[in-house]
Amino acid sequence: MSLPVTARRSTHHRDQPADGAFARRSHGEPAESRPALADPRAPVLSVTTLRRGLHTEQALTTETDLQLDATPDVDVSTPIENPKTFAELGVHPATVEALAADGIITAFPIQELTLPLALVGTDLIGQAKTGTGKTLGFGIPALQRLIAPLDEGFDAQSDAVRGKPQALIIVPTRELGIQVASDLEKAGRLRKVRVLCVYGGRAYEPQVEALQKGIEVVVGTPGRLIDLARQGHINLKNIKTLVLDEADEMLDMGFLPDVEKIVALVPPVRQTMLFSATMPGTIVALARRYMTQPTHIRAINPNDDSSLVDAIEQHVWRAHSMDKQEVIARVLQAEGRGLTIIFCRTKRNAQRVSDDLADRGFAAASVHGDLGQGAREQALRAFRNGKVDVLVATDVAARGIDVADVTHVINWECPEDEKTYLHRIGRTGRAGNSGIAVTLVDWDDLHRWKMIAQALGLPFEEPLETYSNSPHIFTGLNIPEGTKGRLPKGSQKRAGLGAEVIEDLGETGAAAGKRSGRTPDSGGRSGDRAGARDSGGRESRSRDSGTSGRTGEARRAPRSVPEGGADSAPATERAPREPRPDRQRRRTRSGSESDGGAAASTESASPAATSSESGDASAAPRRRRRGGRGRGGAAGEGAVSD
Repeated sequence: MSLPVTARRSTHHRDQPADGAFARRSHGEPAESRPALADPRAPVLSVTTLRRGLHTEQALTTETDLQLDATPDVDVSTPIENPKTFAELGVHPATVEALAADGIITAFPIQELTLPLALVGTDLIGQAKTGTGKTLGFGIPALQRLIAPLDEGFDAQSDAVRGKPQALIIVPTRELGIQVASDLEKAGRLRKVRVLCVYGGRAYEPQVEALQKGIEVVVGTPGRLIDLARQGHINLKNIKTLVLDEADEMLDMGFLPDVEKIVALVPPVRQTMLFSATMPGTIVALARRYMTQPTHIRAINPNDDSSLVDAIEQHVWRAHSMDKQEVIARVLQAEGRGLTIIFCRTKRNAQRVSDDLADRGFAAASVHGDLGQGAREQALRAFRNGKVDVLVATDVAARGIDVADVTHVINWECPEDEKTYLHRIGRTGRAGNSGIAVTLVDWDDLHRWKMIAQALGLPFEEPLETYSNSPHIFTGLNIPEGTKGRLPKGSQKRAGLGAEVIEDLGETGAAAGKRSGRTPDSGGRSGDRAGARDSGGRESRSRDSGTSGRTGEARRAPRSVPEGGADSAPATERAPREPRPDRQRRRTRSGSESDGGAAASTESASPAATSSESGDASAAPRRRRRGGRGRGGAAGEGAVSD
């Protein structure tokens, strides 16, 4: 990646307009009258320092061309042709060795400009395209500022400090947190840096136990961090580095109030770094509130509003919903295809597409909200380890999957908006690799796609009508001629999802049973119906069962009068029970009933027929209609039975 570099330093006031526009308020000079610093058509790396404390009427923007001391080998006109190594940027030798073991030696542009400033404790706002290495841009400085178990001086710390978190990284999704924690563990493994990822869906006990043993870096979602802090399980008083990753996503998900609560728990003297793909006004205001003279680093083309990675080859086709499975089955057999992510808008579609691909012979797994956390992590591990090569996911995983070997991204249907489209296709073409993005648009979604294409300036507002036998599928994606919609058995070489062991996360309740969204234990409507039947509802009466659905008592056997006569019949069959007060509805004949009628009424399952207080002993009990059970349940003793 070759980008010219321009450095711009600006003085901002915290009450400046939210859109971040640079305007000279003191003299009313319009922003258009300011001289341009560089060719606006050229992609630039810009550095902007936001200063605080000026009066509103004195807010003045000054911009000057300057050469950054932190990057002396890069000037305004020289593109970044020879990136520096991490060793040249001053990274800890143990971290350099750990990264080199994974094949990471040279820095990406965002890292090359970020590390010299972040390593000396400067507050930073990092803005770059998706997949350009932002994780190490903040992860390496966070690791370098802490004292690890193998570092000199670790044992000299007091008990109140040793083992307490020194770096806190807040992420919007659990999938992203898992990925960030994994990257930091690899970078800090030679120093024995202990990294813990906390998020909802896991049991509290393992996380609390890990915090008690000692942790240097905590990566977590806002909700679980607040819960642990509220219960006193996590101590944030020793935080040296605070990182807000994917801040724009946290804004969209409504997490900013929770983030502000967490920031209030960390020491005021700290290094704060905020990384985001976009920089809306709310994020700028957040930076002014919680950061001290932050330096804004951008590694994007200012005129490239789409923020698309140039290495992604995009195909947009208009496809029929009944033919999409055949189209995708052929795309998945393209030459050179590696790991593939298929995005769906709904959980039901994600599960259905995954099941269908598995039936066609592909090693596919799904990730969506109807799965328990253990099943979701099992699918992600199997995908990263190559046991499955097709992952069908909803947008919940769009920000959390950071796998360098993803070669294809397929949109099962048109995304909701242009931002979702960018996040989806940004899962491929990462870390300098190339990628292919295929979007299948339904006829009903043509208007939505036109809006996305216009917003991003894409050249294909009218998707090409496509079927599974269309020639351009085979030629455009290098698919062998004659490929069918089923993977041949000779090509089925992946181990599959079953080869990845599901981890016991200590889930309880409905979350423990949420595996496919189809089981009664998943907590859905089907589960409620099943629970009603099992708990003795009206439907639980079974002809083959020996129990009554309404009361759970043993069904009454066919009545036989014992030798003791009719008066002893109730006692021989079963003991009488107290009538229910709310079921005392009864119909009696005119006249009096006998004591024998009272006994017969007691034998019945319902208190509907009880004896009269002044009844005649010789009066016959009331006869019910044949086959009728009455309101109270079983027929009376005198009922006729065939």
